[in-house]
Amino acid sequence: MARKQSRRDPYEESDSENEAPAVAPPCWLCGRPTGKTIVWHHPVPKSRGGRDVVPMHPICQQTVTAHFTNSELQRHGMDVEALLDNPAIRKFVDWVAKKDPDFSATLTKKQR
Repeated sequence: MARKQSRRDPYEESDSENEAPAVAPPCWLCGRPTGKTIVWHHPVPKSRGGRDVVPMHPICQQTVTAHFTNSELQRHGMDVEALLDNPAIRKFVDWVAKKDPDFSATLTKKQR
């Protein structure tokens, strides 16, 4: 079977100098721009039928999974404000707001 021809001419000079740099999507939990590492998190766990994914910092994703069970995450769904009503999550978001987007630290174990 023959390959389809690319729509782009391989000999055409690229306009890489004119292209704007890609804007980092904001983190779903804390709202800061994401850094080099982006975790695509399922707000509703896949085991509970979740299909949507949102960009998050690894440290934010670890915090959410440490403080909520899959059942609780399913109840909250895509509502980030419901997660921020938890005092531990609100304290974390206030603390991490001043950090670099690529900041990482060890977190406490699951609080269950």
